[in-house]
Amino acid sequence: MNTKNILVNKTNNTAVQFFRYIFVGGGATVVQYLILIALKEAFGVNVNLANAVGFIGGLITNYIISKYWVFDKSTLNNKAAEFTAFALIGVVGLGINQGLIWLFDNPLADKKIFGSVIPARFYYLVGQVIATGITFFWNFFARKLLLYNKKAEDGDNVNKSENSDIKETIHN
Repeated sequence: MNTKNILVNKTNNTAVQFFRYIFVGGGATVVQYLILIALKEAFGVNVNLANAVGFIGGLITNYIISKYWVFDKSTLNNKAAEFTAFALIGVVGLGINQGLIWLFDNPLADKKIFGSVIPARFYYLVGQVIATGITFFWNFFARKLLLYNKKAEDGDNVNKSENSDIKETIHN
């Protein structure tokens, strides 16, 4: 498989989609973090509210790029239903995210578990980083399995060809 197949062409190959999702998830995370930090630090917005607004920005970024670059075929033909399912999977990730931010911003910040290495007022960012790792895997695999796992009628032959191309590329 050449670089164009990995970076440009539509694919249903999970390894290629995961590789692409690393960049999409990273970009969406940057959008979410920028909104979160700007609202919390510059405007004094409650951390959980700022995170929820950042989540919406990241979700929209993630959906648009994922739809056109990462995932090839949706199990749903209705775009509104597809976005709703995409968003609901993201909401589970948001729940994980909010829980960890609350934990680090409230009970753990009061205990100053990082001493003077990390000021307690930035503990919410530690929770955010941990949540990012967990939700990255949740979002990709839940979306792949539940929403973008549609098999094309001739997809088995294409996937076998893509898999052999990937193996050949790795070995070379």
